[in-house]
Amino acid sequence: MMLLTGVCNTLLTKYQDLQCVRNCDARDPKQRHNFEQPVVQTAQMFIGEMGCWLVVAGFAIVNRFISRSRGYRPLASEREADENPILKPLVAKEEDRIPLQGSKILLLALPSCCDITGTTLMNVGLLYVAASIYQMTRGALVLFVGIFSVIFLRRRLFAYQWSALVIVVLGVGVVGLAGAIAPNPQAKPEPRSIVETVSILARAAADSAKASAGTPEALQTIIGVLMIAGAQIFTATQFVLEEWILGKYAIEPLKVVGWEGVFGFLVTMLGMAVLHFAIGRTEHGQYGYFDAVEAWRQITHYRAIAVSSVLIMISIGGFNFFGLSVTRSISATSRSTIDTCRTLFIWIVSLALHWETFKWLQIVGFVLLVYGTFLFNDMVGHPFRSCTRRQRAAPLLAEDPIEHM
Repeated sequence: MMLLTGVCNTLLTKYQDLQCVRNCDARDPKQRHNFEQPVVQTAQMFIGEMGCWLVVAGFAIVNRFISRSRGYRPLASEREADENPILKPLVAKEEDRIPLQGSKILLLALPSCCDITGTTLMNVGLLYVAASIYQMTRGALVLFVGIFSVIFLRRRLFAYQWSALVIVVLGVGVVGLAGAIAPNPQAKPEPRSIVETVSILARAAADSAKASAGTPEALQTIIGVLMIAGAQIFTATQFVLEEWILGKYAIEPLKVVGWEGVFGFLVTMLGMAVLHFAIGRTEHGQYGYFDAVEAWRQITHYRAIAVSSVLIMISIGGFNFFGLSVTRSISATSRSTIDTCRTLFIWIVSLALHWETFKWLQIVGFVLLVYGTFLFNDMVGHPFRSCTRRQRAAPLLAEDPIEHM
């Protein structure tokens, strides 16, 4: 179920991006405008995360009913959670940890802000690249998690792990090159300026690059890959912050996701309101990423967008629940295998739906990404293992990771 919901989320988001919302009857495809609302898609993600509170509330009601009818017996005790992985997201690790409650809950707003930035950048990048390239580029996450873990969490990386990170970077570069050489056929040839998602400075840089490039389609693919790869910096920061919080405080993992959903949704809504009045209402910002009125019109007037929005929220909620249930019971090796299968399935489905074309260079990048990730997680041995004394590396994140889309 974790694999299914993860694949569905990426494909549904790309499906939304391909829905025409303006000038759909125009004969020239360049005059048609598709759904381009990455900020709204970020809000959808946080609504899906808030859905975790429904599961928490459901277990609380069941616990209360059992305690009244049969005497008190916690449904999700630590012993039962060890036996039943489904209960693991509802059990906090309490040894030598302070309960996370009261005003300390606000600490979870920090990873939420990182989640907002990273998710929005990835959603913008997905507008410009194929779904499989998007998923492969997210493999750069292990690079930043590794670097930040060494800097902030005082973890140690061995030489073979650093070489694995270099291989991952090469893989991401090859994937981006594959997209630039053979651009995504579903991408729009004239992308919107990047100012609406980053800043005026980013727009100036993008416009300058576009003016000097001979193929706008190749340029937009490169921009998309860079935005998705850059977003992994914020995602890695989010993981390190969560590691620090869960290592110091005791709280149920599913509640962490729920609180991050609440904080993320509130900040996103506040940001959308401010940016709508500052940019969305202007002539330049009309129909852009920050035009909240236009975004609401598109969601309410186009059934495909509305239905896919609901399905995205459900898939995110399901991925968080099943991800926490599974990944807190298996090894990093199994998690890497699941992520690899997720990328492979997204690629196969995208090819079947003709959302992208087959690229041999993309296979090379995918192989490099898989090998680098597997090498980093000790799933394969490094080529010089017979000449060196191999030590068992400690995990980068000592706490069981919280799965995110």
